[in-house]
Amino acid sequence: MSDVPDQVGVIGGGRMGAGIAQAFLLAGARVEVVEAGGDAADAARGRIADGLEESARRGKLTGEVGDTFARLSLVDAAAELSPGTGLVVEAVPERADLKVTVLTAAEQALGPDAVLATNTSSLSVTELAAALQRPARFLGMHFFNPVPASKLVEVVVAPETAADVVESARGWVRALGKTDVVVKDSPGFASSRLGVLLGLEAIRMLEEGVADAEAIDAAMELGYRHPMGPLRSTDLVGLDVRLAIAEYLAGTLGERFTPPQLLRDKVAAGELGRKTGRGFHDYT
Repeated sequence: MSDVPDQVGVIGGGRMGAGIAQAFLLAGARVEVVEAGGDAADAARGRIADGLEESARRGKLTGEVGDTFARLSLVDAAAELSPGTGLVVEAVPERADLKVTVLTAAEQALGPDAVLATNTSSLSVTELAAALQRPARFLGMHFFNPVPASKLVEVVVAPETAADVVESARGWVRALGKTDVVVKDSPGFASSRLGVLLGLEAIRMLEEGVADAEAIDAAMELGYRHPMGPLRSTDLVGLDVRLAIAEYLAGTLGERFTPPQLLRDKVAAGELGRKTGRGFHDYT
């Protein structure tokens, strides 16, 4: 099993970024999280601290929480990442322009051997790579929510990604105790493309009155042994996130990914899933 890099950067301290940071801390790395100062940085620090406490309760942490947490630091911008960082994982919202901005800033701050990765769930890794000076050192590492509990990471390979970078990324995934699946860069990769398609059809069935949300989810959980039904999964991911992915896939792969009106209506109403307390199910 390969070791993770000694120094890892994570750009973005939201739910995904905090989970990725936690995973690398548990594997023994020093981690810098890029998050703007003030409330956002405090919230990121709190998420990671809470996650480490939960890992300790579950017996997943070797050593003391305080010692592990001491390997975490926060910086205000990607340009402030330590030059000796071996891997940076970008985990900002699904906007190509934002991702390009932080990735190019990180690339300029780091040494030529550093690996940059994007945690995008649907955007073109190839198009993001085109903005970089060293596209051979760039690939996708698509983690899943919640990161600490999820066993899968998609390693997304663009045409210019170097073979040794792919193998390093696969080794790092295994060092985190997770399983790597290597996919060629294409819209939605493997997981988002299949997961979104199933989720959209479940929403259409709900829209058409075929069954209620509980029944639709139970059909997949009990009939096909899915650990979570497609509507609960959409609630976990976030209806706004799923809508953005569906719109991107509809534009790249065709009308079969066109978002149902019910999904648009719920996003417009602020019913975004677990993070707002209500989506296709009620969490209040």
